[in-house]
Amino acid sequence: MAKYIHVPAEAPAVPKIAVTVDENDYRPDALKLLKALRPNWKPSEVKMKFFTDGITNKLLGCYVGPVMQDVVLVRIYGNKTELLVDRENEVKSFRVLQANRCAPALYCTFNNGLCYEFLQGTALEPEHIRSKPVFRLIARQLAKYHAIHAHNGWVPQSDLWLKMGKYYALIPKYFNDPERHTRLTTEVPSPRCLREELLWLQQDLCQLGSPVVLCHNDLLCKNIIYNKEAGNVKFIDYEYAGYNYQAYDIGNHFNEFAGIDEVDYSQYPKRDFQLLWLRSYLEAYKELKGQACDVTDREVETLYIQVNKFTLASHFFWGLWALIQAKVSTIDFDFLGYAVLRFNQYFKMKPELAALTLPE
Repeated sequence: MAKYIHVPAEAPAVPKIAVTVDENDYRPDALKLLKALRPNWKPSEVKMKFFTDGITNKLLGCYVGPVMQDVVLVRIYGNKTELLVDRENEVKSFRVLQANRCAPALYCTFNNGLCYEFLQGTALEPEHIRSKPVFRLIARQLAKYHAIHAHNGWVPQSDLWLKMGKYYALIPKYFNDPERHTRLTTEVPSPRCLREELLWLQQDLCQLGSPVVLCHNDLLCKNIIYNKEAGNVKFIDYEYAGYNYQAYDIGNHFNEFAGIDEVDYSQYPKRDFQLLWLRSYLEAYKELKGQACDVTDREVETLYIQVNKFTLASHFFWGLWALIQAKVSTIDFDFLGYAVLRFNQYFKMKPELAALTLPE
């Protein structure tokens, strides 16, 4: 069984540059990286722009000239995110996806981050991802990820339960700030309750028969870049990429219809929309896998049940993640409130989704 990503021999090597970028005084360190990556750029002419959308890392765009044409993105890892993200696995996933023309060029890694190519296009919002041309492009692109062979002939195995077990062991038991501690003890389920739910999830979802494939695992709107002129979408940010259940990756994307800054679960896609999306996905997936392209109603219904049940695992995963971030992150975001939202939605949906059964 393989949990690791196998990087093909023909994938380009990625240099490691011994620089640590200070997120508070970033320009001198970023210029050291650019000296290696863009030696013909004059340091005095380099412009730098922070992108503010991320809630895990800091992202800096570096370029010269009046327009953002050739842009080097410098991603500075968030505080203690190595607790949450396997950085070696992230680079391997990036290289595999690049080799399969699913990712931008990865220029280098450095001590606390990596540099990569800027993709031209628009980072999407929740209202965009349900429009007809865009949702079909997203479904096909995700199928392309899931069809990639990155396991060197081994049978891939999901690391979802291992990751969630690690996250569970890291959740804070207290906060020094009395107000936050009160919120933790009154609004978040107890560690004992969370452990019981984690065991139930594993037992229930492992019986669904969802295939294990190479997944993005974090397909929120801002990680989808739509290029209208080229008529395509590309996904960015592969921190959580790895082997996982097909249904988890799709269910996680459907949860993201609710947004992040103003979370609204009434925006979760309705059944009719999901069936259209899942049929588009299955048509592309079967075609890419060299299977018969006819998709039956039974296949769509089976995937519908799997996906909706796996949305529970997505809520649980990001709930644990947010609790850890509430303890360690220096980014200005209410991670504790986000954890409460995810766990509340988990328990709200559990009775309905637990009752779903696969077609006979």
